[in-house]
Amino acid sequence: MALWPGRISAIGEGVTGRQVGDEVCALLTGGGYAQKVAVPAGQLLTIPKGVGLAEAAGLPEVTATVWSNIVMTAGLKAGETLLVHGGAGGVGTMAIQIAKALGARVVTTVGGAEKVAQARELGADLAIDYRTEDFTEHGPYDVILDVVGGDYLERNVASLAADGRLVVIGLQKGLEGRLNLAEVVFKRASVHGTTLRTRSKEYKAEVVSEVQKNVWPMIESGTVQLVVDRTLPMADAAEGHRLLEAGGHLGKILLLNDDNA
Repeated sequence: MALWPGRISAIGEGVTGRQVGDEVCALLTGGGYAQKVAVPAGQLLTIPKGVGLAEAAGLPEVTATVWSNIVMTAGLKAGETLLVHGGAGGVGTMAIQIAKALGARVVTTVGGAEKVAQARELGADLAIDYRTEDFTEHGPYDVILDVVGGDYLERNVASLAADGRLVVIGLQKGLEGRLNLAEVVFKRASVHGTTLRTRSKEYKAEVVSEVQKNVWPMIESGTVQLVVDRTLPMADAAEGHRLLEAGGHLGKILLLNDDNA
């Protein structure tokens, strides 16, 4: 998945509601490091009011990922409890804020005391340092958003409330985990594995429309903000990937080309 901001230079046949020169951001399947891209019109988003072109680069993928998973897939509702794994990452920091804006109680797992404090500042009701605490002790959770995978599967299911929903979107700790089917059955639990990258352009257009309608007002009002750890020139892309792999960042790391620096 890639993210991209820019100005429309040409419009395809039959496209309405857009003009050459409009500043937009887009949800792409790939190619986001390019200076020019072709994208289905349904995957374009108008840049939110008050957001700069460079900052807009970080919005499409993370907002679409969070909204499609915690709302469209898991059906998170006000008053429910959401557990977000990886609360210091780009998806995690956005999920905390959107869930709070929806009226949910938010619990998150992060690594280290500093990130615990940062997660609380973003609105998490409880931030758990996974290095010293077990998140299963603070359940049950109505919805769990998991970017970790691996052996978290068994503990996630054990932590779900009745009718709970687990959505796995990442595999940082591996491809395999144990699943207790009895707990799934008797809790009436749902376990979803999903990725936005391989979905159809029609589904992506639906997600983009939902994000524009529901998340953009949160951003424009200041209720939800994109958390940016740092920006780097495109020439330092390798350093950006190294920083992501090291895991010490909070939020997004943005790569900027000469056109949006």
